[in-house]
Amino acid sequence: MAKVKVAKRPTRDEFVLEEIGNQITEAKQESAEILLTVWGWEEPVRGYIVEMDSRSGKVHVQRSEETVKVPFMDIMRVDYPRD
Repeated sequence: MAKVKVAKRPTRDEFVLEEIGNQITEAKQESAEILLTVWGWEEPVRGYIVEMDSRSGKVHVQRSEETVKVPFMDIMRVDYPRD
């Protein structure tokens, strides 16, 4: 039986990861709505940062009535909605 080949997550240097971390921290402090582009997810995640869990490495994003836990290492881009 052949193994299914899964695309690997693109590597990013420490400066890119630090910038993403800074943007997420700033959005949490300002209670700003953000739009996260997440590797392997079809739809971007839009909402407010409610928690950053350093133990699990996940960022908790509140959107409507649900909280989505996004792995920090899978976040490819942080944007602010323009509408």
